[in-house]
Amino acid sequence: MADIRSFHEKQPVIGERVYLDNSAVIVGEVSIGDESSVWPMVVARGDVNKIAIGQRTNIQDGTVLHVTRRSPNNPAGHPLTIGNEVTVGHHCMLHGCQLGNRILVGMSAVIMDDVVVEDDVIIGANSLVPPGKRLKSGYLYVGSPIEQKRPLNESEKNFLSQSAQNYVDLKDDYLMDVHPVS
Repeated sequence: MADIRSFHEKQPVIGERVYLDNSAVIVGEVSIGDESSVWPMVVARGDVNKIAIGQRTNIQDGTVLHVTRRSPNNPAGHPLTIGNEVTVGHHCMLHGCQLGNRILVGMSAVIMDDVVVEDDVIIGANSLVPPGKRLKSGYLYVGSPIEQKRPLNESEKNFLSQSAQNYVDLKDDYLMDVHPVS
């Protein structure tokens, strides 16, 4: 069972048919929507603000999810919101940002505070999205710092939901048939 912890009387809320790997750490004000998955070595730390993960979303191995605390200069802080049918690749860092629906975040990407990623976006591997940036719907973004590369074609747009479905299918397999080996 994943390491699920309360913090300051706030505890994670886990939806229906969610897969949480045994090595995942989920702390504080974190909600995870139905049919989502959180894979090995993921840390979701909703200690000083909230994290909301939508439905049919997958957070892959080694990803860190965190937030920015509320303060007098920033009363809302920067919570982390991840929409529905989002694929977050291996070893990403998402910090106090807002991701819409049907997004693919490439491996080792870093998305910083106060970033807004609209629906239907692909972010390339190893990309850095600096604080306060807005990524408009329907584009491929790459680079460090990130740049808008080109519009997504229909095949790429369709792949966003297919990627989410692939991980729904995989997490269902894990829920039915993953067991420790002695």
